[in-house]
Amino acid sequence: MVATPIGNLEDLTPRALAALREADLVYCEDTRRTGNLFARHGLTTARVSCHEHNEFRRIPEMLERLARGETLALVSDAGTPAVSDPGRLLAAAAAEAGFRVEPVAGPSAVAAILSVCGFAAVPYSFLGFPPSRRGERARWYARFASREETRVLFESPFRVVESLEEMARAWGDPRVCLGRELTKLHEEVLRGTAASVAALLGRRPGVKGEIVIAAAPAGEASAFASSDPESPGAPDGSEGLVDDHVPPDPDAPLRE
Repeated sequence: MVATPIGNLEDLTPRALAALREADLVYCEDTRRTGNLFARHGLTTARVSCHEHNEFRRIPEMLERLARGETLALVSDAGTPAVSDPGRLLAAAAAEAGFRVEPVAGPSAVAAILSVCGFAAVPYSFLGFPPSRRGERARWYARFASREETRVLFESPFRVVESLEEMARAWGDPRVCLGRELTKLHEEVLRGTAASVAALLGRRPGVKGEIVIAAAPAGEASAFASSDPESPGAPDGSEGLVDDHVPPDPDAPLRE
């Protein structure tokens, strides 16, 4: 189970590079996405798809290959396999059949946002993706409203504004730390209440990129003491919003 970069292709570890080079076959969530990584690092190992729609069907073939003594690797499009990505079924089937399942650790959007959010990382809950339908999403947020630990979730850029607004209603407008395009050229980290971050993103013509959100534990007071001009009570409603190391144009290159 090989972790791959969540954005910056230089974040592939030497051990992961060796594992992918030495494997007899690499199972990929998307062979085209993994192909970009392979091209960057000069890898030529054979690749086949393994995604949510065919993972179960891959199990017999995988077990046959392992029984022949082959070494197989599995990667998702980005980050650590089986964390809101395919891989769980193959790992479970291989372990149950008595084969060694080895984690090749590396990049993780969950660990990345926990490292910068400023909320307590022990304990924390990883909640994955909220449901895409509004009614289901509202019930989903209600389930986790009273969690007294940092809550981490992924969200689609197309739904993030509505999702943050739902979070604000269900969780009492907690402080959040939102990471967009982490490790990439246009990396952005936003801090503020769920409602204020939703308002900021809602004023943009569109939101792009991979998004991970950390929300403060239920009932926790603000973890941020902001002297930013957009402080609580600002006339535009962006209460306590802080935008970390991001140029005015979120799609412009970052300055050193």
